[in-house]
Amino acid sequence: QKVPGASGGALPKRRNAKLFLDLETNSDLNSDEFEYEDEAKLVLFPDHYEISLPNIEELPALVTIACDALLSAKSPYRKQEPDSWEEELQASKHAKTLVQLDNGVRIPPSGWKCSKCDLRENLWLNLTDGSVLCGKWFFDGSGGNGHAMEHYKETGYPLAVKLGTITPDGADVYSFDEEEPVLDPHIAKHLAHFGIDMLQMQVTENGLRDNDIKPRVSEWEVIQEAGVKLKPMYGPGYTGMKNLGNSCYLNAVMQAIFSIPEFQRAYVGNLPRIFDYSPLDPTQDFNTQMAKLGHGLLSGQYSKPPMKSELIEQVMKEEHKPQHNGISPRMFKAFISKGHPEFSSNRQQDAQEFFLHLINLVERNPVGSENPSDVFRFLVEERTQCCQSRKVRYTERVDYIMQLPVAMEAATNKDELIAYELKRREAEAARRPPPELVRAKIPFSACLQAFSEPSNVEDFWSSALQAKSAGVKTSRFASFPEYLVVQIKKFTFGLDWIPKKLDVSIDMPDFLDISHLRARGLQPGEEELPDIAPPIVIPDDPKALDIDESSVMQLAEMGFPLEACRKAVYYTGNLGAEVAFNWIIAHMEEPDFAEPLAIPAFGEVAASGAAALGAVGLDNQPPEEMVAIIISMGFQRNLAIQALKATNNNLERALEWIFSHPDLEEESEPALDRMDMENNANANILAETGSEGPRIKDGPGRYELFGFISHMGTSTMSGHYVCHLKKEGRWVIYNDLRVCASERPPKDLGYIYFYHRIPS
Repeated sequence: QKVPGASGGALPKRRNAKLFLDLETNSDLNSDEFEYEDEAKLVLFPDHYEISLPNIEELPALVTIACDALLSAKSPYRKQEPDSWEEELQASKHAKTLVQLDNGVRIPPSGWKCSKCDLRENLWLNLTDGSVLCGKWFFDGSGGNGHAMEHYKETGYPLAVKLGTITPDGADVYSFDEEEPVLDPHIAKHLAHFGIDMLQMQVTENGLRDNDIKPRVSEWEVIQEAGVKLKPMYGPGYTGMKNLGNSCYLNAVMQAIFSIPEFQRAYVGNLPRIFDYSPLDPTQDFNTQMAKLGHGLLSGQYSKPPMKSELIEQVMKEEHKPQHNGISPRMFKAFISKGHPEFSSNRQQDAQEFFLHLINLVERNPVGSENPSDVFRFLVEERTQCCQSRKVRYTERVDYIMQLPVAMEAATNKDELIAYELKRREAEAARRPPPELVRAKIPFSACLQAFSEPSNVEDFWSSALQAKSAGVKTSRFASFPEYLVVQIKKFTFGLDWIPKKLDVSIDMPDFLDISHLRARGLQPGEEELPDIAPPIVIPDDPKALDIDESSVMQLAEMGFPLEACRKAVYYTGNLGAEVAFNWIIAHMEEPDFAEPLAIPAFGEVAASGAAALGAVGLDNQPPEEMVAIIISMGFQRNLAIQALKATNNNLERALEWIFSHPDLEEESEPALDRMDMENNANANILAETGSEGPRIKDGPGRYELFGFISHMGTSTMSGHYVCHLKKEGRWVIYNDLRVCASERPPKDLGYIYFYHRIPS
């Protein structure tokens, strides 16, 4: 409401701050059109009685203190984005005197790519010499390899314009010298020097010109179903989520998670109980934040169709007013990313990595007798065979995702791919737009076959030979989960260690039967490898300790930070990518998770290095690192400690010991139980579980597809995520705030697929 009598032109607007739990809707209260005055009121329900604040005379002291604390607390919006308030750009000091080289460079209207790598996104044109180079983490949050900055450091040429943002009204200009976005009053003249006519340039929603190189079959258009009129969906379960700046990975994963009945019951079904038992600061409680977000998505309160009168008004005025539907998950993102070096940033992230991060938090914050993450958990049986002695070892590990390799060699359109690549290179050499994209078509059966085939074990130590030997490993399902999550391993590293994405089409089935991948255990005639651990050698120079780079690369391809992968392999004694993966899951919350590996000095290694690598400590007390790894797999702390003590703190043998003692009675450790209860934010609603080992929900291996998450872009560091879910018999697309009925669900271009088990 406007406040009369205010000075300064536009009348200020008043916004009321009411003290009750509210979901952050997508209303834009930060418009520059108004000034604002804050007015706080305490509202008493159910009579809706309002008391203006401050009011020391009428309110008890405790209520006054609580109100003051609430009003003085920083909102998640200001915590998350302190620099998000737009400032007016200033003209660059270099704009007027910019020297442009007369080197004959002409920039074509399309076909741009970085002159130092193959990136075709986030490209910047240097206004001095016409170089086209990729950016890094500039003010717009896009990803790249930093070649534009490197060029500035080498040449000192200060100004660059982002290709794809040039319109008759201006363009995005960045000053490397001034380290900020700037205005270039002479931008038209500077662009004309390289043959660019601003009046002919048009920009689209994704930062690419209408006549740009994007072919009609680009994944951006196909995945978002561009060019098709989509019908908006409203009501419970059809609520969008605002993109907070490269947070589409979070939006896509949470939409999929809360489409699963077990998560709906655990958090939304238990919402009154969770709120009743929430701590004094509910912003720091995982279950409270999950319940709040789930309620926002499933209640329907934030997904209402526009009134008929509003639609008529829009048609008559030939304008479209955006509906303030959807929720803004600022508080949820602030909590769930707290302390994480990647998720706490505004950079794009890997949806698969975030999914595992979320599952880790769900595991650590039980909300009842059953943990909803149990529906994803399954056991993997790994059969390792020594190629020389032919002896075998069977082990089991816990997993939540089936990672399916892309069998590029099985592409059914190889001739078309070869012809396309030749045309693309010719067009690139002639600086012409590339031909229409031809995407590799990979049969799903070939990917499944690649998953089931034996793989070589790098640096295999045979206990039969007591020496290094060649070994092969085969993975099978020791149990089938209730919900099967399948990740297509599209992201890999090139020879230059630059992450890249395989742009492929895979005919993912609506109905999937993987019963033939059921584990069979030790077979008649097979002889087991002796239960002998490899000798642990601590070098005189600890920095000389080898790190298995193949394991590092396997983890890095999953989307984890490279330095975190190196630490995981180092601290688990090169026991393989699977063990290192569990270390990562257990340590993702640590502030130095992605910091470079700091190898301790020799004296420190002598004192504690042996324990870190699995040797026997003076008191045989298991290292906390190893205990955390086993707990992260779903086992209880008591059992983890007991197994490590029984195997002299050998992590691999401890896991085998756990699986070989399924009927073991757990020793009671009240002190440990009390510590776990105190550390749990919602300890009051914890239900005791007496089961040993990881909790699994085994059943038939037949599944039906109900959702998938797709990624657009060249790597996990950039791009956009969209989620498709099958609800009430039809597919629905969730594209941040937009929720519409899907007309052409691109099931062949997905990145993460969600299947639910078909009852037998």
